[in-house]
Amino acid sequence: MRRVLNPVANAAVKSKGSVFQNLYRRLAPRLGHNKTIWAVAHRICRLTWKILHQGVRYVEYGLRPNPKAVRKRANKLLRDLKALGYQVQITPIRPLTPAK
Repeated sequence: MRRVLNPVANAAVKSKGSVFQNLYRRLAPRLGHNKTIWAVAHRICRLTWKILHQGVRYVEYGLRPNPKAVRKRANKLLRDLKALGYQVQITPIRPLTPAK
C-alpha cells in the first residue's frame, strides 16, 4: 500500500487546483517535503476508505471555498464581534456582472 500511495500523493500534489495541492502548500513549510507527502498520502488513504466502505460521494471543490464553511466562518466572526460589543448587520454583496 505504501508503494502505491507515495507516487499517487506526488501526482495529486502536482495537479493544479486540487485540494491536495492546497494541503501540500499549507504543510510543506512546516513539515518538509517527505512528511508532507505522507500526510497527503494518509488523506488520500482515508478518503479512499470512506468512499469504498461508506459509499460517500466525493466532490472535488478545488480552490473554491466550501459555501458551508464560509457561512460557518461568517457566523463565528459575527459572534466574536458581538462579544466585543459591536453591533453588526451582514448584507450579502451581489457579484458584479460583466459589462456588455
